[in-house]
Amino acid sequence: MRRPMHSFDELAEHCAAFTLEALRGANERTVEALHTSAATPLVKALQMIQLQKMIFAVGMFSIFEATLQGCLNCRDGFREVEAMLGQQGEAELKERFQDLVAAINVLKHGRGRSYDALVAKAQSLPFRMKLPDEAFFFEGDVSEVATLIEVDDAFVQGCGYVIREVSEVLRKVRRDFI
Repeated sequence: MRRPMHSFDELAEHCAAFTLEALRGANERTVEALHTSAATPLVKALQMIQLQKMIFAVGMFSIFEATLQGCLNCRDGFREVEAMLGQQGEAELKERFQDLVAAINVLKHGRGRSYDALVAKAQSLPFRMKLPDEAFFFEGDVSEVATLIEVDDAFVQGCGYVIREVSEVLRKVRRDFI
């Protein structure tokens, strides 16, 4: 008999910690090597590390959406979650969730409605984003990749935390939620 996997939120948090630790080690080794050589492959390695964080965050949230759709038996898992969080009086968590959903949309699609909504509240977000007049997060940072949302370790961990918190609320409402 096949056992179901452990809860997605628990596995996602562990995956995030594992991935970030591996990337941190690769980053440290690359920065150390840059002290003696400015070779292009080293700069590409730093950019690859940043890109991997973006890919991981987008993937984690996309798989969470698929998990929600399956467990909640709905077509739009994020909209269903937003409704449940509102019904449960979880306004602050709902807002953090919506901000991350918008940030993930910006990472996937670039400028658009989600970007405009985040720009309007950029000063209160727990992550950095490029405003319309900004070209870089940190000018001169050779590791920076072309993105409108700064995906650092805190952003990736924040995605995992919000997924866990949302999952905990859903388990209170729906005992069958994994």
